[in-house]
Amino acid sequence: MALVGYQVEKERIEEKIREIQVRLKGKAAPSPASAAPKPAGVKRVLSAAARKRISAAQKKRWAEHRKSVKATKEA
Repeated sequence: MALVGYQVEKERIEEKIREIQVRLKGKAAPSPASAAPKPAGVKRVLSAAARKRISAAQKKRWAEHRKSVKATKEA
């Protein structure tokens, strides 16, 4: 029974803490359900073609960067 009482007291204190934080930040109070951690998302999987396009685009950006750095050093 004592454990139940402490649990209720803990929830009451946490609610007060949320209210104070809201006052300090000036935002709407989050509901207890939204305070729960969200489950991790599913990892995205890229196709081989998409990885190849991304790789080519990054290599092109780096080539342009190196070219501009080389031009700056020569000037």
